[in-house]
Amino acid sequence: MFNVQCSIFMVFRTFADDMKKIVLIIIAAVALLASCNDYETYGDKKEKERNAISKFIADSAFTIISEEQFVKNGNKTDLSRREFVKLDKSGVYMQIVREGCGDMIKDGESLTIDCRFTEFDILNDTSTIYNTTVAYASMPDRMAVTRTSGTYTASFISGLMTNVYSTSVPAGWLVPFSYIKVGRPQSMTEECAKVRLIVPHTQGHAYASSNVCPYFYTITFQREL
Repeated sequence: MFNVQCSIFMVFRTFADDMKKIVLIIIAAVALLASCNDYETYGDKKEKERNAISKFIADSAFTIISEEQFVKNGNKTDLSRREFVKLDKSGVYMQIVREGCGDMIKDGESLTIDCRFTEFDILNDTSTIYNTTVAYASMPDRMAVTRTSGTYTASFISGLMTNVYSTSVPAGWLVPFSYIKVGRPQSMTEECAKVRLIVPHTQGHAYASSNVCPYFYTITFQREL
C-alpha cells in the first residue's frame, strides 16, 4: 500500500513539474512576443515622424503650399496665411520670413555666415538649443559656405551646433540659400534673411538622423564682417 501511494505521489509530482515547465515556457513565449511587438522598425519610426510633423503643422495652424504654387508666387510665402512651402526634393518645409539684403550667394563663391537660431524637437515636443539670448549676443554660430554649380556645401566653424552635435551643417539648413540673399544690413531699413524650417530626419544633423526625429528651426543668416 505504501509503495502504491509513493507511486501515485511521484506521478502527481512529475505531472506538476511538467505543468510548471509548460507554464514557464508559455510565460517566456508571451514575454518574447511582447518584446517583438515593442520593437520599432525603421518604417514604424518614419510613420511616427510623419504623424508628428502633421500634428505640429495642424497645431501651429500652418498653411502648406506646393512648390509649384511657391514658384508662381515669386518664391515667396505669405506670412499672413502662415504659409510654408514643402520642397519636393528635400522634404523640408520652409517659410521665408525675410528675403534678406545684399546678394544671393554666387556660383563659385565661398563665404562665412553668422547664424542665430532656435531649435525645437517636434517628436518630443520640447525646445532644445538656441543662441538668441543676450548671453550669446557676441557668439553667433558661424559656418563656412561654398556654392559650386548650384550645390551648397558648408561646415560649422564655431558655435552651439558644433559643441552639441558636430561641425556638419544639416542639409536642411542649406535649402534656403537658393531663395534668400545673404548680405549684412547697411542701414536701418535693411534686415538680414530669416527663415523657418521643418527639417525631417533625412535632412537633419546626426542625432536627428539616427533617432528619426524632425526639428523645427527659426534661423537668421547674415554675412560675416
